[in-house]
Amino acid sequence: MSVSASAENLSTEAQSCDGGSMCLELALEGERLCKAGDCRAGVAFFQAAIQAGTDDLRTLSAIYSQLGNAYFYLGDYNKAMQYHKHDLTLARTMNDKLGEAKASGNLGNTLKVMGKFSEAIQCCKRHLEISRSLGDRLSEGRALYNLGNVYHAQGKQLGRVGQNDPGHFPQEVRDCLMQAVAYYEENLELMRSLGDRQAMGRACGNLGNTCYLLGDFTRAIKYHTERLRIAQEVGDRAAERRANSNLGNSHIFLGQFENAAEHYKRTLALAEDLGDAAVEAQACYSLGNTYTLLREYRIAEEYHARHLSAARRLQDRVGEGRACWSLGNAHAALGNHEKALYYAKEHYNISKELGDVLGMATAQMNIGDLCKVLGLPAEQTPAPPDDAPAPRTPFNALRVRRQSMEQLSLIQITPDSKKKDGENISRGESDEGDPSEFIELVARCQSDRMDEQRASLDKNKENRPKLQRSASNGKNQSNEAKPSLAQFVSLWFHTQLADPQI
Repeated sequence: MSVSASAENLSTEAQSCDGGSMCLELALEGERLCKAGDCRAGVAFFQAAIQAGTDDLRTLSAIYSQLGNAYFYLGDYNKAMQYHKHDLTLARTMNDKLGEAKASGNLGNTLKVMGKFSEAIQCCKRHLEISRSLGDRLSEGRALYNLGNVYHAQGKQLGRVGQNDPGHFPQEVRDCLMQAVAYYEENLELMRSLGDRQAMGRACGNLGNTCYLLGDFTRAIKYHTERLRIAQEVGDRAAERRANSNLGNSHIFLGQFENAAEHYKRTLALAEDLGDAAVEAQACYSLGNTYTLLREYRIAEEYHARHLSAARRLQDRVGEGRACWSLGNAHAALGNHEKALYYAKEHYNISKELGDVLGMATAQMNIGDLCKVLGLPAEQTPAPPDDAPAPRTPFNALRVRRQSMEQLSLIQITPDSKKKDGENISRGESDEGDPSEFIELVARCQSDRMDEQRASLDKNKENRPKLQRSASNGKNQSNEAKPSLAQFVSLWFHTQLADPQI
């Protein structure tokens, strides 16, 4: 219940004292400030409104609800939980069923981001129960969506422990993800019947993400394609960019590299149009790796060079290390061994700075192999090539995860949230898979393939390992996740960074 909605139902007689009138005025200003994005100032006005006092429980309930929302957006989940509980208590006291439903939903969302999933599920189910009893289909849709979010988040948190690949989680995790799919699908069908295209798009994005985690990449593509179509229809370019990125990732796991490249190109173009340098860097990186899989090494080198320049502008040291590693591989494949050695040394230096032991070991092996090919002693390093990017900007802070990834919100435990009718509507997923988990998954799978990669540095090109790509005929695609992943990573990463977040 929003303050403004409450105000519409209040008569001047209800505010019988100066304190009540002052309370309402302060609360309305607090709501205005929160809508304008200044939640801290809004909180101050809401707190002042409580101090002014009011005898009208509807106004007080609305203030508690807005305070809970404001603290949620500020990341103070304990206070958000406290005020949503106050709101819920008042709604029950007034026998306000719709208010109880909304307060239950808000409390459930807050408990979810706090990792209290059992309590969150209980609150969201109460939200769903009341909404259905009232015949409020919009509220029912929000409850279904929020339940999907809770099970999705619970599954991801459980999945972090084992660090499994998509489609290979323990049954406990799969059960949570399948529950999420069931609720998202109910939400999607309800939103279809109501003609709410925006809500349909969000549901499709989340369904695509969940199917991806379950290893059902063909089904993930189906939902992300619909998400893309809706985003284009409503002119949501950010959602369009996310859908293309997710489609690229899903096609990669099916070995459909040409399709993946097309979606990554669209991701890059949209990121450039939106002025999102971090996403632009990530798209260049993905394109470089995809063209490596297609054995178009010259194009791969161009994209990796763009990624390196972007990482340096972002002062993203982990990104720089990955770009140098990739550039070294690309130049080695092109026979440019001097350039490959330069980038291998850069990779080693960055890995050493970041304390990345596996990255250092990988770089040392590559340096040794390249020196043998060039007939150089292992300690000798050639001067930087003429077309090498300018020296990096100083970096003073240790980064164990890419800045360009942290600025994305593909599959984060703490989601973005959106206020609608005064209600804290958790968007759950931002319709996109987490690039850090995707890239680190690749790194993890590649870490045991070092010997095969080293063989590619042999001067005799006939001895280089061939990338075998199976034809994707659309049958049993979800069962082919492991072979496709092995193909995907065979020329991708040697490095293994921080623990992936699933």
